[in-house]
Amino acid sequence: MPEQHPLVEAITPLVERLNAELIAPADARDDDIPLRWEGEAVVAVRLPKPADGGTAAAVAGTGAGTSAGGAGGVQGLLAEVADELGSPLRDLSRHDKQQAVLLLEARGAFEYRKSAEIVAEALGVTRFTVYNYLNRAR
Repeated sequence: MPEQHPLVEAITPLVERLNAELIAPADARDDDIPLRWEGEAVVAVRLPKPADGGTAAAVAGTGAGTSAGGAGGVQGLLAEVADELGSPLRDLSRHDKQQAVLLLEARGAFEYRKSAEIVAEALGVTRFTVYNYLNRAR
């Protein structure tokens, strides 16, 4: 692991909150998320594996088979976040929905095609609201 690179220092609290792990780029696996700084791989993030990836549609409160990325993908990430926040996503408070969007962004949910629509449906908000939550965080 590189000495405290500014990127590593900046993301460490988030990585810890997600129960993820920082990995040296040379040790990264295909499912790790490489982070680059000015074109150079600095570190990779290894997310924890969900305990039960098969309940995505039920936990997230969305219809089965409509997600980007198949059985895992956005639906799997929605299930993880719903489990972590302890409630179906539609039932969350506004603040918790904002937190859910931030967690989903950190886990790469918005890399999938049509993910904003899928997340909006799961949260019971508009796509515009999802984008507003993302913009506020930035």
